[in-house]
Amino acid sequence: MKKAMFWRKKGDSLLCTLCPHRCLIGEGRTGICRQRKNIGGKLYSLNYGNISGMSMDAIEKKPLYHFLPGSSILSVGTVGCNLNCEFCQNWRIAHGKNAETHTISPHKLVEIAQRNGSVGIAYTYNEPSIWYEFVYETSQIAKSEGLVNVLVTNGFISKQPLKSLLPYIDAMNIDVKSFTDTYYNKYCKAELKPVLETVEISALSTHIEITTLIVDGLNDQYNEIDSLTSWLASINKSIPFHLSRYFPNYKMEREATPVDTLVKLKQKAQERLDHVYLGNIWGHDNNTYCPGCNNLLIDRNYQGRVKYIDNGKCEGCGTAIYGIF
Repeated sequence: MKKAMFWRKKGDSLLCTLCPHRCLIGEGRTGICRQRKNIGGKLYSLNYGNISGMSMDAIEKKPLYHFLPGSSILSVGTVGCNLNCEFCQNWRIAHGKNAETHTISPHKLVEIAQRNGSVGIAYTYNEPSIWYEFVYETSQIAKSEGLVNVLVTNGFISKQPLKSLLPYIDAMNIDVKSFTDTYYNKYCKAELKPVLETVEISALSTHIEITTLIVDGLNDQYNEIDSLTSWLASINKSIPFHLSRYFPNYKMEREATPVDTLVKLKQKAQERLDHVYLGNIWGHDNNTYCPGCNNLLIDRNYQGRVKYIDNGKCEGCGTAIYGIF
């Protein structure tokens, strides 16, 4: 266990301020994430250093398409989540009670990344923000060793913890699961506004990409995608946007989203955004093209090979390309 950050006493209980749930936790109890517990009037992190999965991945699997394309990154995750999405793709570690874990120290994790030739560490698989203390300490060490830190996150985190962590984070893929509170309330047991704030704050200092899992009949309406992409374009129309195909999982048994739906939504999103990609679909063209002259910039048929980007600009027409290459 590790003494947790971001909490305060409130009466006979403890108020956790790490995420917008702001759980009021009584003695011997945990919050919604089940990983922060009141023990003797102090809040402790129960998952500090506990690893449920570790793998060397192509960075495109995060997915990050405009951040060091073609590189490999050490991906790690723990257990627990502060959302309860009915379609959770990693529910066995996010919500399961008997997930197997192994303990590791921040220094050891950094050593493993270095030994395997990784560009850095991606905190993923489950929600990394509830692993806050471990991510915070590890990311500082990784940064000092010249490694990058990547968060794959639902974005449901309070502003102060986010701002404290951002100086050590080089890239983020943030899930915006829908653009309506109704969807977040019913299917994720959360709220939309804090997620949008996370995107807006993070975009000021960190490379970000956005993913939306498209569930057939729930968040696949043109007007919703238009509202979402309009908002994203108001921040930066070059932020990469990933539309991912839903498959039945956890508590949701709806049929998989038709590929044709994703293709049409991509066309709609491209009316607002420069870079739109499809996920969980085989054989679709996910290369990166210049929004100015349509020059092929990143060829993902050849492991994310960068072809015509020089100093962040298209060699063909000089258009600035969002990303780190």
